[in-house]
Amino acid sequence: MNLGGNKVGRRHELIGDAGTVHRGAFDARIPAVLTVESGDTVIVTTLSGTDLPDEKSGFTVSAQHRNVLAHVPEGLGAHFMTGPIAIAGAMPGDELVIEILAMELAQDWGWNAIRPGKGTLPDDFPQGRVIHIGIDRARGLVKMPWGLELKAQPFFGVIGVAPRPEDGPQTSIIPRAFGGNIDNKNLGAGAILHLPVFNPGGLLSVGDGHALQGDGEVCLTAVETGLRGTLRVSVRKSTGLARPWAETPSHWITMSFDEDLDRAAQDALREMIKLIAARGGLSAADAYTLCSVAADVHVTQLVNVNKGAHVMLAKSLLPAR
Repeated sequence: MNLGGNKVGRRHELIGDAGTVHRGAFDARIPAVLTVESGDTVIVTTLSGTDLPDEKSGFTVSAQHRNVLAHVPEGLGAHFMTGPIAIAGAMPGDELVIEILAMELAQDWGWNAIRPGKGTLPDDFPQGRVIHIGIDRARGLVKMPWGLELKAQPFFGVIGVAPRPEDGPQTSIIPRAFGGNIDNKNLGAGAILHLPVFNPGGLLSVGDGHALQGDGEVCLTAVETGLRGTLRVSVRKSTGLARPWAETPSHWITMSFDEDLDRAAQDALREMIKLIAARGGLSAADAYTLCSVAADVHVTQLVNVNKGAHVMLAKSLLPAR
């Protein structure tokens, strides 16, 4: 199924390593490390974390991870992003359609951090901590240090394009119109993310792999880990898309980011009303009512300066046109 509207193209692989990873910023000046055609598939491997597990832990740290820590300069934010990937023919005003075909756990450990002064309760845990968490890749389980086993639900927390050149470097921490640190747990295998294009080629980067995250990501991080994702990237010309939105096989998802959570929720809701009107033919008032009785407004995350809200509506509820 190629929802980007293009024939199936070539397959590429992009492994996170020194030379293919940049740290902490989205920036139109970062050159592409791979160029693909619209409709091509890219298998992308990502890395995560500066606090490596102790050698006695039994966890495996890849040579690529150590290369990035040794040779790639730190950026404005903490994230390791693999890319950028240029999509031939993508131009400002176009739309990238990113089909997430598969998402695999790439290492046997993850990590979680509480940082003093950060998170949803910035003053409640002044000591802070970083813990390393086992991942059973064969069974698809996250093994918490106190013995609880949880089913992994991997996704890239960061998926974004380069911002407008005049905006300069933008920290990877704060999600914006170009996407970035969206941290939406619904963007796993089977999801489709739509992003606006602000530069020739789009310049797509991904990272911030999560083995598991709850809505809110309240203590600052999820179970951060390395992932191997299979993405098909297509271009839709001249749509004028202004902000990210997404879909799963069962739901439409509209999103917004703002320092004020109320404003983020309001904007995400307005985007859903527009989507319902466009796809279902309802009036704005009827769409608003439908959202109130059948849509779900979620807190995506509370920890990235710009808080996130997203609205989910079952595709089955829109009238056929």
